[in-house]
Amino acid sequence: MSSEKNKIVIYRARDGKTSLDVRLEAETVWLNQYQIAELFLTDRTSLLRHINNIYKTGELEQNSTCAKFAQVQKEGNRTIKRNILFYNLDMIISVGYRVNSKRGTQFRIWATNVLKQHLVNGYTINEKRLKEQSKKIQELQKTITYLARTTETMSLTSDEAQGIIRIISDYSHALNILDQYDYNNLKIDSTSKKEKFRLTYGNAVQFIQTLKEKFGNSELFGRIRGNAFESSINNIYQTFEKKSLYPSIEEKAANLLYFLIKNHPFVDGNKRIAASVLIWFLDRNSILYRSDGSKRIADNALVALCLLIAGSKSSEKEIIVKVIINLINKKN
Repeated sequence: MSSEKNKIVIYRARDGKTSLDVRLEAETVWLNQYQIAELFLTDRTSLLRHINNIYKTGELEQNSTCAKFAQVQKEGNRTIKRNILFYNLDMIISVGYRVNSKRGTQFRIWATNVLKQHLVNGYTINEKRLKEQSKKIQELQKTITYLARTTETMSLTSDEAQGIIRIISDYSHALNILDQYDYNNLKIDSTSKKEKFRLTYGNAVQFIQTLKEKFGNSELFGRIRGNAFESSINNIYQTFEKKSLYPSIEEKAANLLYFLIKNHPFVDGNKRIAASVLIWFLDRNSILYRSDGSKRIADNALVALCLLIAGSKSSEKEIIVKVIINLINKKN
């Protein structure tokens, strides 16, 4: 196998006659037309008919189940680079049900187990990170509560008491957010109304292109599927009776992060892109950093928020968005 981001898995049929280099990327496996035909012992004409029927009936969407990958081939003395069309596991399985061969059944069992293991491992890691972040927040709340009680019995003239008061003061905003969250009383205030930068579909697409190299130049990273990305951007500029539904920069930013993670607008990299676009949007509007140059939202807090959004229910959107707004507003 190659790197984690782009694995090649070797599949060998039980009869030992068919061996395929199966591309594993963006949490699924990929085969080209020739490999699928070889796998299911069918001709390419029948294969393409099955694929066209699958798209025609709407069983699968073309932009999310096929992709072009560059491959280097030898033709005589020449080395030629060609873009070859590959299909993901969803399409391979759908074709396999139509071909209905014994070898196809064997492959479906194998491929599903590989993908299941890949996804379960990823989910376990994310779930562990989320629990660790939640535990840290709970420990902080308990510690500061204890310190607050301690100050009531101490003389404020001592150095120890002054240090405790300083700690409580530093984390007062976080404690207020936790308190308001517990009592379902989070408010939206201390936000920035005047925008210096307006996000558009065009400039967002250009920005995402600059992220590709940073995240390994994967051909699937940032590949847009459907209209979810454009609609996520348009949603933050919605109006009702000529009034903006999200009038402040912070409200737009928080809802943008939520939409980009929950709508899954990309084949790969949804959370990384969502977090990057959020940071870029805040920076272009000059509210990413405090006046002293420090970050308004810490790295671990950003990670925790992205994982929280990804694992949340749609009914929890309002409260989650309010938490994000309070973490990036002027009080923070």
